[in-house]
Amino acid sequence: MNDLNAKSTIEAGKAILGVEFGSTRIKAVLIDEENRPIAQGSHEWENQLVDGLWTYSAEAIWGGLQDCYASLRASVKEQYGTEIETLAAIGISAMMHGYMAFNGKDELLAPFRTWRNTNTAQAAAELSKLFNFNIPLRWSISHLYQAILNNEEHVRDIRFQTTLAGYIHWQLTGVKVLGVGDASGMLPIDPATNDYSAEMAGKFDRLIDPKGLFGWKLLDIFPKVVLAGENAGKLTEEGAMRLDPSGHLKAGIPLCPPEGDAGTGMVATNSVRPRTGNVSAGTSSFSMIVLEKALSQPYKVIDMVTTPSGSPVAMVHCNNCTSDLNAWVGLFKEYQQLLGVPVDMDELFGRLYSHALEGDADCGGLIAYNYISGEPVTGLSEGRPLFVRSANDRFSLANFMRANLYASVGVLKIGNDILFKKENIKVDRITGHGGLFRTKGVGQRILAAAINSPISVMETAGEGGAWGIALLASYLVNNDRHLSLADFLDERVFAGNTGMEVKPEAGDVAGFEAYIEKYKAGLAIEEAAVRYKK
Repeated sequence: MNDLNAKSTIEAGKAILGVEFGSTRIKAVLIDEENRPIAQGSHEWENQLVDGLWTYSAEAIWGGLQDCYASLRASVKEQYGTEIETLAAIGISAMMHGYMAFNGKDELLAPFRTWRNTNTAQAAAELSKLFNFNIPLRWSISHLYQAILNNEEHVRDIRFQTTLAGYIHWQLTGVKVLGVGDASGMLPIDPATNDYSAEMAGKFDRLIDPKGLFGWKLLDIFPKVVLAGENAGKLTEEGAMRLDPSGHLKAGIPLCPPEGDAGTGMVATNSVRPRTGNVSAGTSSFSMIVLEKALSQPYKVIDMVTTPSGSPVAMVHCNNCTSDLNAWVGLFKEYQQLLGVPVDMDELFGRLYSHALEGDADCGGLIAYNYISGEPVTGLSEGRPLFVRSANDRFSLANFMRANLYASVGVLKIGNDILFKKENIKVDRITGHGGLFRTKGVGQRILAAAINSPISVMETAGEGGAWGIALLASYLVNNDRHLSLADFLDERVFAGNTGMEVKPEAGDVAGFEAYIEKYKAGLAIEEAAVRYKK
């Protein structure tokens, strides 16, 4: 689309906005009627560790959203010389899970507790046993029950609990709903109803409050579940001012159901149909495999969630991915600056990543543990970043970088080995997206070796979840043929584009298998480091 057409689309109010709150960046993407990005905005932010819990303040949430939208407005003005006055639709997405609880006056009762917190081990274990269903530490129901187990006073005052995406959507529209994919990270979804499991909700109510003293039941305080394409409210006057304090944006714009970053990643990679999957690899990592049938049994390291249209998905979520790797690259940046050499970070990442492929397939015996925070898949409640080698290992820059790249997806491999080796799950296509794949071909090759499967990356993968939620907003208002979400993406968005594929190399696969066995054996070192308190 040329600039003139994009300008006309914006001025006619036919552009669509998607906003996603990631762990380190809030991103806004504006798309046209053909679902192509035409403008972007962003805001950098970072979580804070307050009283032992990872959080973002309400001020950071709203200040970040407003700055992100202002960045988008500035981009539109610079590119097209016009202002955003209205839009065809808006979508809000955010990192899933966590805990946001409100009283009857709509006041936040405790600081937002993000997915990253691992203080819910007791709650998750008890609920998993009660439900006979794997309930992860980061899920909203785990946070709620842990607050109850901790005798936190605010629990009796709860009248609404939601996720970050659900909170922002509610404040913009006045409507307390949640997309089914995000809702599946609050409480398991019943596939027969595409709603919270009434059986599990009943068990929870009887567990925590057999005499009804709390004054609330679980389904009364959770947001209503809605599917992709369903009505989820409109932007209110107050919501318009919260998004755009400049006053230009008008109320009345429809919003699609708010979704989690897992769901938007599936949409952005066209991975909502059974036998497809995607891997997101950034600050954290997760894989999403859309299933043809249920797994044979519950697994502690595999979460059962859904696509935005309600199809069952096996999810492996890892709290740590590229943060420690990025820190090491930052160290090389400092060294380069010390030499007085100008630093281009894209070039630095590219050279180091590409050099890693020259290392030994098993990393020469080197091992890295990238645990900035705890890692439930491997049973660690806290993290200690570690680099481990013996005197006889082949210590080189290529092996060092390769070991850290392996570490970024090592835990992901441990979880996915259950799906592919024990459950014999079949997939036709897995698509990667996120920062790990920015250097062409490298992240793909590493991941292909890890899970022994071809990995595709699309040119649009860099647009990420903000584009994914914009596509869900487009599905709300542009689906005049009433297509399923999978068909809408196939026909209206991707049109046969499956991206660039990298197949696993036998030597890489064997090398990664050797690495991961040594990695698992060395977890005792990580455990000892966690036990040692500074």
